[in-house]
Amino acid sequence: MRGAGVSTAPILLIGAGRMGGALLRGWVAKKIGPIIAVDTAPSLELTALAKKHHIAIFPAVANIDTVRARACVVALKPQILKDELPSLRPVAQSGALMLSIAAGTSLAAMTKAWGRGARILRAMPNTPGSIGRGITALYAGKSATQKDKALAESLLATLGATTWVKHEHDIDTVTAISGSGPAYVFLMVEALADAAEAEGLPRAQAEQLARATITGAGALLDSNVTPPAELRRNVTSPKGTTEAALKILMAKNGLSPLIRRAVAAARRRGAELGRLS
Repeated sequence: MRGAGVSTAPILLIGAGRMGGALLRGWVAKKIGPIIAVDTAPSLELTALAKKHHIAIFPAVANIDTVRARACVVALKPQILKDELPSLRPVAQSGALMLSIAAGTSLAAMTKAWGRGARILRAMPNTPGSIGRGITALYAGKSATQKDKALAESLLATLGATTWVKHEHDIDTVTAISGSGPAYVFLMVEALADAAEAEGLPRAQAEQLARATITGAGALLDSNVTPPAELRRNVTSPKGTTEAALKILMAKNGLSPLIRRAVAAARRRGAELGRLS
């Protein structure tokens, strides 16, 4: 990392894929920098962005001369991070704040690899962050300072809202709710479209109606502070069509217990990944 002549210590981004790329674009838009990225196979979009905004991209951490970075944001898939942990030790030991957004990689595993003095935070963003409408939960290790937490918030705010959890195991629950949650919503769109098609609508129109219904309901939910249960009741006329459908969805074996089982399965898998890291 050749930082001579740069008055401000850089932000080091490890991995510029879907989420890392979203962070990078957000930092550029907010004029957060300087930035140095590490990516083994940068996309054409990333290469063009880096060229336009004078961002250095390296294929590996080993190609970077060690200097003190303000923060190192680790945006790698957990199975890749497991192999890359040792290579990041010099960065952690240099005093950089280490901010990991990898699911299932525990604070203990990172501390073991990077040393007890490493200042480490974990975060779990979600895919709507790619358009600035996500939410990221954060957990701070004991060695992280208030200044570290403020820096982490500023770096992740480009993806959307942020919230802090008190216990590391809560990150597994967050992963199961907001991290994996967009997939549940997309599945709901698929299911609604399938149902509409089964009732005789053309597929294209079925998908149009399902998409608009989910995105419109989400926008309505986001536009005010009315509890979702009240919004549901507002749509439900006594003895009407919505009530007929909700009798199925709110039955003892309906949607709510199904979602609880799904979230519990995702949380358990997150915990398992943490034990394997």
